[in-house]
Amino acid sequence: MLSRSRCVSRAFSRSLSAFQKVRCWLRVILFLAGVSLCQGPGYLNSRKVVKNELLMIFFFAFFLEDDLVTVKTPAFAESVTEGDVRWEKAVGDTVAEDEVVCEIETDKTSVQVPSPANGVIEALLVPDGGKVEGGTPLFTLRKTGAAPAKAKPAEAPAAAAPKAEPTAAAVPPAAAPIPTQMPPVPSPSQPPSGKPVSAVKPTVAPPLAEPGAGKGLRSEHREKMNRMRQRIAQRLKEAQNTCAMLTTFNEIDMSNIQEMRARHKEAFLKKHNLKLGFMSAFVKASAFALQEQPVVNAVIDDTTKEVVYRDYIDISVAVATPRGLVVPVIRNVEAMNFADIERTITELGEKARKNELAIEDMDGGTFTISNGGVFGSLFGTPIINPPQSAILGMHGIFDRPVAIGGKVEVRPMMYVALTYDHRLIDGREAVTFLRKIKAAVEDPRVLLLDL
Repeated sequence: MLSRSRCVSRAFSRSLSAFQKVRCWLRVILFLAGVSLCQGPGYLNSRKVVKNELLMIFFFAFFLEDDLVTVKTPAFAESVTEGDVRWEKAVGDTVAEDEVVCEIETDKTSVQVPSPANGVIEALLVPDGGKVEGGTPLFTLRKTGAAPAKAKPAEAPAAAAPKAEPTAAAVPPAAAPIPTQMPPVPSPSQPPSGKPVSAVKPTVAPPLAEPGAGKGLRSEHREKMNRMRQRIAQRLKEAQNTCAMLTTFNEIDMSNIQEMRARHKEAFLKKHNLKLGFMSAFVKASAFALQEQPVVNAVIDDTTKEVVYRDYIDISVAVATPRGLVVPVIRNVEAMNFADIERTITELGEKARKNELAIEDMDGGTFTISNGGVFGSLFGTPIINPPQSAILGMHGIFDRPVAIGGKVEVRPMMYVALTYDHRLIDGREAVTFLRKIKAAVEDPRVLLLDL
């Protein structure tokens, strides 16, 4: 209801502004032409008629020019300086207000540029794939009064292309009648055909296929790397060149957390309208372990050669999208419960799938969790997300035989990996940190009792 009232107010303001503009210019025209708004029209000589026509031409030219709008690149965040344009519309296309005309792909995300009004695109001022900065003119739009009509559904193919009446020229030659009797076999006494062998035309053999055809093409093609993929490659290589990365491993028995989820997921869904997953348990366990081992939450400032300890915990969660890997940040995780974490993950994941993540959603972060288990990963070593100092890698849950109390039992197990910057974090802190996560996930009562 509120949005509808805003739209009505906006439309009324535009109409009032247009009316005032027309009234103002009409006064000027009539005044210069020798006609008063309060008096009737006087006698106009030929000179005044010419002046009138010139003023009317100026009047229409002014308003036609006023309908042409130049749309510029929106302002970027401080950490972004330029982006690449990818056009969704072409010259001559009719667009509605707020309809996306192009996307600007930056190092971190894509920025959609909508149409400011209903109209027709007059010109594209930047080529597809061209680089732009904040404030760069993108395209010109000719405003129209009404929204573009929706395209009618295509008619049936039979109606669109009626059957052509067969003509005598198009009738194919009649097929030869199918023989119903075997041809007579010539007797040995019959003389052979008098037609010489050289007069018999040989049957033309089909052309031979080229060698290798039908066995799979050995072609290749090239595609330009988008900005996000280039930035990901650059940051990963910087992490390898800067950090002294080392990985430690452990395994987690998921029996208790699976039982807790199965027992309480219906009540959790009913109360919070959210599904209870495993990610919230690992995020909360990581925050708990980071408070116990603050050095894992710290980072080295290579410029000043200082260690920066963060008193807050912002956990980045890696999300795979068609455009590349993005890492939205969950802020102040230490003050969240399971429901808050699940709600934030759901919201950020939905924004990532719709390509609506802003720079602010991915900026910062003190620790990262990457869940390769959703793709069935068994084992792996994640790479640190700079300028952080550690990253936790989750993997798939698989039934494996393990020794429990001197007996072999089959349990749902998950391998976890912690990659850390050995310049700052020693092996003792890294192993202790990972064992703390293991304890909190295997028995969530550890979080309640602060053990």
